[in-house]
Amino acid sequence: MARQSRREFLEQSMFAAAAAVGGSTIAPLLANAQQSTSPNERLRVAILGVNGRGQDHLNGFLPRKDCEVVAIVDPDEEVGMKKGVARVEDKTGKKPAFYQDLRKMLEDKSIDIVTIATPNHWHSLAAIWAIQAGKDVYCEKPVSHNVSEGRRVVDAARKHNKIVQTGTQCRSQGGTVQAIEFIKAGKIGEVKVARGLCYKSRGSIGERGSYSPPASVNYDVWCGPAPLNPLTRPKFHYDWHWQ
Repeated sequence: MARQSRREFLEQSMFAAAAAVGGSTIAPLLANAQQSTSPNERLRVAILGVNGRGQDHLNGFLPRKDCEVVAIVDPDEEVGMKKGVARVEDKTGKKPAFYQDLRKMLEDKSIDIVTIATPNHWHSLAAIWAIQAGKDVYCEKPVSHNVSEGRRVVDAARKHNKIVQTGTQCRSQGGTVQAIEFIKAGKIGEVKVARGLCYKSRGSIGERGSYSPPASVNYDVWCGPAPLNPLTRPKFHYDWHWQ
């Protein structure tokens, strides 16, 4: 395919899958729209992290005829094999490759798209590495822990001319867009500061202590760019949010 047509194809496919990932009410339409039926135009996808939002990534890509999930990456081998590899194989009849270390996956030059649903501390670095490896990227929110990290993702995308989308779907909702336009038009006067709050019910993280990661987890890879500190929470998955 020519570069321009291929880029348009990538943009259309990633947009449709991203809409499905975001739980959009038009996701069923988008997940089946603007698809190529040519075997030469199938996009090869790698999913990073399949214990939570990664399942939604699979929901977005598996129904598409122009995409093929060819790789699952997860530091937890048990999660990756059961929730990723097994699900793809059951749905498509093809067994994707499995990696605990995303660096090994990035060596595969045939992969077109990398989607990132890892714990937050991996988002920026995984996106930058994927971009540098020649992949287009869909990354869950938050893109970064700070503005500096996020800017480096943008810089990498522009330098390597790669498509990068992020999972801040709420910003695209009609009501939110209208509210922002209303504020920018000065309808509520001069805005000097804004604060946002979001309260959600969650159970206790439990008592701080000394715990071991699950045997199926490569803890060094899981920590990645974060400090390799001892585990102090009893529930390994999900409760990293609070630390």
